[in-house]
Amino acid sequence: MMSWKTELAAARIRWEPLTFYQKFEHACILILTGLIVIVVIAALWNLTLKIIGSMILSSSFDPTDYEVFQAVFGMIFTVIIALEFKRSLLVVAERHESIVQVRTVILLALLAIVRKMIIIDLKTTDSLQLLALAAAILALGAVYWLVRDQDRRHTAHKSVSRPKSRRA
Repeated sequence: MMSWKTELAAARIRWEPLTFYQKFEHACILILTGLIVIVVIAALWNLTLKIIGSMILSSSFDPTDYEVFQAVFGMIFTVIIALEFKRSLLVVAERHESIVQVRTVILLALLAIVRKMIIIDLKTTDSLQLLALAAAILALGAVYWLVRDQDRRHTAHKSVSRPKSRRA
Protein backbone atom coordinates (compact mmCIF):
# COMPACT_ATOMS: atom_id res chain seq x y z
CA MET A 1 0.00 0.00 0.00
CA MET A 2 1.42 3.35 -1.06
CA SER A 3 1.68 6.26 1.34
CA TRP A 4 -0.15 9.52 0.68
CA LYS A 5 3.12 11.26 -0.16
CA THR A 6 3.99 8.60 -2.73
CA GLU A 7 0.51 8.77 -4.26
CA LEU A 8 0.64 12.58 -4.46
CA ALA A 9 4.09 12.45 -6.06
CA ALA A 10 2.85 9.91 -8.62
CA ALA A 11 -0.21 12.06 -9.33
CA ARG A 12 2.01 15.10 -9.84
CA ILE A 13 4.16 13.16 -12.31
CA ARG A 14 1.05 12.07 -14.26
CA TRP A 15 -0.31 15.66 -14.16
CA GLU A 16 2.81 17.33 -15.65
CA PRO A 17 2.58 16.17 -19.30
CA LEU A 18 -1.14 16.96 -19.60
CA THR A 19 -2.26 19.86 -21.78
CA PHE A 20 -4.21 22.73 -20.25
CA TYR A 21 -7.50 21.31 -21.51
CA GLN A 22 -6.69 17.81 -20.22
CA LYS A 23 -5.94 19.33 -16.82
CA PHE A 24 -9.26 21.19 -16.99
CA GLU A 25 -11.13 17.96 -17.85
CA HIS A 26 -9.36 16.09 -15.07
CA ALA A 27 -10.23 18.82 -12.54
CA CYS A 28 -13.88 18.75 -13.68
CA ILE A 29 -13.98 14.96 -13.29
CA LEU A 30 -12.53 15.19 -9.79
CA ILE A 31 -15.06 17.88 -8.78
CA LEU A 32 -17.95 15.88 -10.28
CA THR A 33 -16.71 12.77 -8.49
CA GLY A 34 -16.64 14.65 -5.19
CA LEU A 35 -20.16 15.97 -5.75
CA ILE A 36 -21.46 12.52 -6.66
CA VAL A 37 -19.85 11.10 -3.51
CA ILE A 38 -21.75 13.71 -1.47
CA VAL A 39 -25.01 12.82 -3.26
CA VAL A 40 -24.43 9.08 -2.75
CA ILE A 41 -23.71 9.56 0.95
CA ALA A 42 -26.83 11.72 1.36
CA ALA A 43 -28.98 9.24 -0.59
CA LEU A 44 -27.61 6.28 1.37
CA TRP A 45 -28.17 8.09 4.66
CA ASN A 46 -31.72 9.02 3.63
CA LEU A 47 -32.42 5.44 2.49
CA THR A 48 -31.08 4.04 5.77
CA LEU A 49 -33.18 6.45 7.84
CA LYS A 50 -36.34 5.70 5.84
CA ILE A 51 -35.93 1.93 6.09
CA ILE A 52 -34.95 1.86 9.77
CA GLY A 53 -37.50 4.55 10.62
CA SER A 54 -40.23 2.65 8.83
CA MET A 55 -39.31 -0.61 10.51
CA ILE A 56 -39.14 0.88 14.01
CA LEU A 57 -41.82 3.56 13.92
CA SER A 58 -44.34 1.88 11.70
CA SER A 59 -45.76 -1.52 12.34
CA SER A 60 -47.21 -1.43 8.84
CA PHE A 61 -43.78 -1.69 7.16
CA ASP A 62 -44.08 -4.82 5.06
CA PRO A 63 -41.24 -5.34 2.58
CA THR A 64 -43.32 -7.95 0.77
CA ASP A 65 -45.94 -5.30 -0.04
CA TYR A 66 -45.48 -4.35 -3.69
CA GLU A 67 -45.64 -0.58 -3.07
CA VAL A 68 -43.05 -0.79 -0.27
CA PHE A 69 -40.90 -3.01 -2.49
CA GLN A 70 -41.15 -0.47 -5.32
CA ALA A 71 -40.20 2.44 -3.08
CA VAL A 72 -37.26 0.67 -1.39
CA PHE A 73 -35.78 -0.78 -4.56
CA GLY A 74 -36.33 2.48 -6.42
CA MET A 75 -34.20 4.23 -3.80
CA ILE A 76 -31.60 1.45 -3.88
CA PHE A 77 -31.35 1.65 -7.68
CA THR A 78 -30.91 5.42 -7.43
CA VAL A 79 -27.85 4.86 -5.23
CA ILE A 80 -26.55 2.14 -7.59
CA ILE A 81 -26.93 4.44 -10.61
CA ALA A 82 -25.05 7.22 -8.82
CA LEU A 83 -22.27 4.79 -7.83
CA GLU A 84 -21.96 3.51 -11.39
CA PHE A 85 -21.80 7.08 -12.67
CA LYS A 86 -19.06 7.91 -10.16
CA ARG A 87 -17.14 4.79 -11.15
CA SER A 88 -17.34 5.70 -14.82
CA LEU A 89 -15.89 9.14 -14.07
CA LEU A 90 -13.05 7.59 -12.10
CA VAL A 91 -12.30 5.21 -14.99
CA VAL A 92 -12.04 8.21 -17.32
CA ALA A 93 -9.74 9.97 -14.85
CA GLU A 94 -7.49 6.91 -14.42
CA ARG A 95 -7.18 6.11 -18.11
CA HIS A 96 -6.63 9.75 -19.06
CA GLU A 97 -9.24 9.45 -21.77
CA SER A 98 -10.94 12.63 -22.84
CA ILE A 99 -14.48 11.29 -23.10
CA VAL A 100 -16.83 9.14 -21.10
CA GLN A 101 -17.26 5.80 -22.83
CA VAL A 102 -20.49 5.40 -24.81
CA ARG A 103 -20.88 1.92 -23.33
CA THR A 104 -20.98 3.40 -19.82
CA VAL A 105 -23.63 5.96 -20.77
CA ILE A 106 -25.76 3.20 -22.31
CA LEU A 107 -25.34 1.08 -19.18
CA LEU A 108 -26.45 4.00 -17.01
CA ALA A 109 -29.49 4.53 -19.24
CA LEU A 110 -30.35 0.83 -18.98
CA LEU A 111 -30.07 1.00 -15.18
CA ALA A 112 -32.34 4.05 -15.12
CA ILE A 113 -34.97 2.31 -17.25
CA VAL A 114 -34.77 -0.84 -15.13
CA ARG A 115 -35.29 1.36 -12.08
CA LYS A 116 -38.32 2.89 -13.78
CA MET A 117 -39.69 -0.57 -14.60
CA ILE A 118 -39.33 -1.62 -10.96
CA ILE A 119 -41.07 1.43 -9.51
CA ILE A 120 -43.77 1.78 -12.17
CA ASP A 121 -47.33 1.35 -10.98
CA LEU A 122 -48.88 -1.09 -13.42
CA LYS A 123 -52.40 -0.14 -12.32
CA THR A 124 -52.07 3.44 -13.51
CA THR A 125 -49.63 3.01 -16.41
CA ASP A 126 -50.99 2.77 -19.91
CA SER A 127 -49.79 0.13 -22.32
CA LEU A 128 -48.11 2.63 -24.65
CA GLN A 129 -45.78 3.77 -21.89
CA LEU A 130 -44.86 0.15 -21.12
CA LEU A 131 -44.31 -0.49 -24.83
CA ALA A 132 -42.07 2.59 -25.04
CA LEU A 133 -40.00 1.45 -22.05
CA ALA A 134 -39.67 -2.05 -23.51
CA ALA A 135 -38.61 -0.60 -26.88
CA ALA A 136 -36.06 1.63 -25.14
CA ILE A 137 -34.62 -1.38 -23.29
CA LEU A 138 -34.36 -3.38 -26.50
CA ALA A 139 -32.79 -0.48 -28.41
CA LEU A 140 -30.28 0.28 -25.66
CA GLY A 141 -29.47 -3.42 -25.31
CA ALA A 142 -28.81 -3.67 -29.05
CA VAL A 143 -26.62 -0.55 -29.03
CA TYR A 144 -24.74 -1.83 -25.98
CA TRP A 145 -24.11 -5.15 -27.75
CA LEU A 146 -22.93 -3.38 -30.92
CA VAL A 147 -20.60 -1.05 -29.00
CA ARG A 148 -19.23 -3.91 -26.90
CA ASP A 149 -18.67 -5.99 -30.02
CA GLN A 150 -16.95 -3.07 -31.75
CA ASP A 151 -14.73 -2.45 -28.68
CA ARG A 152 -13.82 -6.14 -28.60
CA ARG A 153 -12.86 -6.12 -32.29
CA HIS A 154 -10.90 -2.88 -31.83
CA THR A 155 -8.99 -4.33 -28.86
CA ALA A 156 -8.24 -7.53 -30.79
CA HIS A 157 -7.05 -5.49 -33.79
CA LYS A 158 -4.75 -3.38 -31.59
CA SER A 159 -3.19 -6.45 -29.97
CA VAL A 160 -2.59 -8.09 -33.38
CA SER A 161 -1.15 -4.96 -35.02
CA ARG A 162 1.09 -4.05 -32.06
CA PRO A 163 4.68 -4.96 -32.97
CA LYS A 164 6.37 -7.37 -30.61
CA SER A 165 9.50 -6.10 -28.93
CA ARG A 166 12.74 -7.91 -29.63
CA ARG A 167 14.83 -9.17 -26.80
CA ALA A 168 18.58 -8.64 -26.95
